[in-house]
Amino acid sequence: MEKPKKRLLVTGASGFLGYRVCMEAQKNWQVFGTHHAKPVAVAGVEALGLDLTNHDDLAHSVKQVRPHAVIHTAAVSQPEDCQAHPASSRAINVSATANLATLCARDKIPFVFTSTDLVFDGLNAPYAETDPVSPVNEYGRQKVEAEEAIRRICPAAAICRMPLMFGHAPGTGSGFLGWMIRALEKGEPIRLFTDEYRTMVDTVSAARGLILFTEKSGGTYHLGGRRRISRHDMGLALLQRGPWDPSLLIRASVYDSTGLAPRSPDVSLVSESAYALGYRPTDFDRALDEGIRSRGIVVRNPDP
Repeated sequence: MEKPKKRLLVTGASGFLGYRVCMEAQKNWQVFGTHHAKPVAVAGVEALGLDLTNHDDLAHSVKQVRPHAVIHTAAVSQPEDCQAHPASSRAINVSATANLATLCARDKIPFVFTSTDLVFDGLNAPYAETDPVSPVNEYGRQKVEAEEAIRRICPAAAICRMPLMFGHAPGTGSGFLGWMIRALEKGEPIRLFTDEYRTMVDTVSAARGLILFTEKSGGTYHLGGRRRISRHDMGLALLQRGPWDPSLLIRASVYDSTGLAPRSPDVSLVSESAYALGYRPTDFDRALDEGIRSRGIVVRNPDP
């Protein structure tokens, strides 16, 4: 008789990262994925409609699923949205997170929380886990508040700070890479910062890393990729591989941004602690090729 799979609760299954976590986890877990306004069908995953800000509903869902682990990816993750709507975004990013941490601590459920590299101001990169946080926008501040709450409530939790991610998740929005490809296919210019750096990682690697940390001891970990790269150079790498007009790539500076949320110029992460525990992000070039092919686009060899 086949041994029953352990149960995994993934919040934010309809999100860019949550969808990929569900896809990767269902190979070895019985996965329950929560959604709110935007249900997405994931093969092999049981969908749960849930308003995370309703504590009673949240507690009922945890009691119903009886998970062996929880990966919390649900968030208002766009800095502009958090800057414009701080109260409603804090209800999800901070209050709901604290409530979920309380439930996991009570029932001794391994809890993995997705934080962000934007807890740093970007002026003293690269950042290790021991460096002091210094957020410059509301989203970063909310993630810092959530981290602090988790450490108080559920010290056994794994807090995983995620970098900018790219990949393909049908039906959930497609992140930075998808935005660039859609614009280029329409012949629209893409303005990308030459001076905003991240240690980008593909969503498959990120998802596998989060699943890995359901079985690790608590603490704070960086799950960055191995290459520090600017948004502009990411766009250049994309153009070298596809059939698009190179003149559509427009250089821009983070210091000229007109967005509501202040930006951190360089939040590159030092992720050696996670690497030592088995986190293995895919090589950037290979992951980018796979992300392009997933959209049915033939990848050409980049110029040397």
